[in-house]
Amino acid sequence: MFTIQEYAMPETLQEAYDILKAQRSNVILGGCAWLRLGSRRIRTAVDLSKCGLDFIRENGEFIEIGAMTSYHSVAASDLLKSVFDGVIASCVTSIIGVQFRNTVTVGGSVYGRFGFSDFLTPLLALDTRIVLFNRGEVPLKDFMTMPYEKDIVVMVRIRKDGRHLSYQNMRNSRGDFPILNLAVSYGEAQGFTVTVGARGPKAVRAEKTSAYLTGHCRQKDEALLQGACDLLVSEVSFTDNMRASADYRRLISQVFLKRAVREVTGW
Repeated sequence: MFTIQEYAMPETLQEAYDILKAQRSNVILGGCAWLRLGSRRIRTAVDLSKCGLDFIRENGEFIEIGAMTSYHSVAASDLLKSVFDGVIASCVTSIIGVQFRNTVTVGGSVYGRFGFSDFLTPLLALDTRIVLFNRGEVPLKDFMTMPYEKDIVVMVRIRKDGRHLSYQNMRNSRGDFPILNLAVSYGEAQGFTVTVGARGPKAVRAEKTSAYLTGHCRQKDEALLQGACDLLVSEVSFTDNMRASADYRRLISQVFLKRAVREVTGW
């Protein structure tokens, strides 16, 4: 449980950022879903509800998702269902239930960079950028490795480049966090991008595996897929925790990779 001394609802992002930076213990609330998992004392809680960050829209060659957009809105969005094989909309539907998805916000999940995230793993397989109020626009693959700093996630921007996208995940039960998830995107111009999450630490891009699949894609046989699997488990680290062992995650990742590649290519 967390405690709050003061509550602020600014009407501009500049005002919100000034309050956030004023004291070390000031915090952006988001949907509060993850704050409830811990125990902390918050000097000033900053609510972004009046800052106009609840949207899903097309803007030129990008789709933009505002930081205060809920997971339920993501799952229900006709726009997101119409691109990337509907995966961005469907990837969050396994998360507990509608009541919970109505509280979880895109900005809170993105800023947290949680290792178990169903949302970040498929986004990482696309040309995705994170717009921060102070730092500006940052590629998601760079954002994932940046140190945490006091800033405000404004929106997520995804380039509409026509890629196919597959998302695979496994849970011990429907309401649990995934024990492993994996995404593969493919486009003729872009080649393959493979990402792995819920492996213990944060989601990562498997750059060597992606390059191998892209460079040998004309092969289109089981030997290619097995070669990619062997490279994946040597490139990506997996850890043990209460949900699964590292060895089990390695085995599942190979099944997921083969399945995802077949889905995005039709092989």
